[in-house]
Amino acid sequence: MANKRAILLMGPTAAGKTAIALSLANHLPIEIISVDSALIYRGLNIGSAKPSLSELSQVPHHLIDILSPLENYSVADFLKDCNQCISDICGRGKLPVLTGGTMMYFNALVNGISELPEANPEIRQQLEVDFDKNGNLSMHQRLMALDPSSAAKINPNDRQRIERALEVYYICGKPMSIMQKEKWIPGLSDCEYLSLGIMPTNRELLHQRINQRFDSMLEMGIIDEVANLRIQYPELTDKHNSMRTVGYSQVWSYLEGIIDYENLRMEGMAATRQLAKRQFTWLRSLPLQVIDDPQLNQDILLQKTLDLISSWIY
Repeated sequence: MANKRAILLMGPTAAGKTAIALSLANHLPIEIISVDSALIYRGLNIGSAKPSLSELSQVPHHLIDILSPLENYSVADFLKDCNQCISDICGRGKLPVLTGGTMMYFNALVNGISELPEANPEIRQQLEVDFDKNGNLSMHQRLMALDPSSAAKINPNDRQRIERALEVYYICGKPMSIMQKEKWIPGLSDCEYLSLGIMPTNRELLHQRINQRFDSMLEMGIIDEVANLRIQYPELTDKHNSMRTVGYSQVWSYLEGIIDYENLRMEGMAATRQLAKRQFTWLRSLPLQVIDDPQLNQDILLQKTLDLISSWIY
């Protein structure tokens, strides 16, 4: 392939993206780039539905297990690393398949991102104190007064995003919504891409799969996984991005004695369904070709995916 080309394979959690991406390797010379903010962390295996060692050995994977759970990873970091991976893969004559469930990463690939300042430890520490003292709703009201445009787009309980918007304001002295319009980093650099989205219309079936998968994670030992991470990384807290992800956040609360096992199970399933809902919202906002099957049959979804890729390539 002379020019850089890539496949973007998106979809909500539990829709079967990983299985389809792996199956594509039987038909096309591909390498897979993970578009997932949990898979980047070493040790987060069960709760992130990380591909198994056997699956990872079937086809080269990228941007998996690149950080410890203590480290942060920005959207800008992802764009830089992803574009480098695409260049390397295309240089080997292979086709990059970008797949995962972090829609903010996909949005950045398609639309680019604003160039915002890096975190300021002193300001971040003070904001942490303010959040612990005043709560999310009060801090959201503070943001509403300083940056109403950003506040209107952020859930009042989304501490991480409220904190970041306030931090940008205090660093720059102007609202993040203004900063986002002033500086811009492009997404996919000089790359032709095909954007595909698995969009299940059978939400009841998807929710069943979500619930079954969370139960499977519990059976596989996600509680022990988090307990071991806490031992391996004594500095790890529930404020680290790795432990804010769906599933891990609920297990953390369980290990702290905040919720019991049944509430862990119910809250984990509910949070995953909410994640899928947010993913659908992102998907509807992005330009893509929709792939669906009422029964989420993997063979049918794979064939539809292959047909669209073949039409695009040839």
